[in-house]
Amino acid sequence: MNHETYMRMALAEAREALRREEVPIGAVVVARDRVIARAHNLTEMLNDVTAHAEMQVLTAAAAALGGKYLDRCTLYVTVEPCPMCAAALRWAQLGALVYGAADPKRGYTTVSETLLHPKTEVTTDILGDECAGLMTDFFARLRARNL
Repeated sequence: MNHETYMRMALAEAREALRREEVPIGAVVVARDRVIARAHNLTEMLNDVTAHAEMQVLTAAAAALGGKYLDRCTLYVTVEPCPMCAAALRWAQLGALVYGAADPKRGYTTVSETLLHPKTEVTTDILGDECAGLMTDFFARLRARNL
């Protein structure tokens, strides 16, 4: 499988978040060409600001592997991780990060690209327009509803 295939799986998770009225971000962790964890944002449902898709999928992947290090794993996430999630990915020693859309307001690169582990390989803009479109549509509907 390729980056687009796994990103489509992450997009499916983002759409599930959208269905639940969560910010539509989805994530998938792959190890040895096998999906070992999937998740989406749960901040509203859990009333927990840390319940980002990346945090949820890190916990699930560590449980699936039986260890806390994800150095041989790739995380696919629809939107650039925030600084909190990037720091958690650093602690997990993530092997590779692939994200769809950049987040110029809240993404980790607004703080520092060194938040990730030095060995983490980063690939960006995989299905970026589709990933960004989910976010743009979500926030436009939210603003319209709150007017």
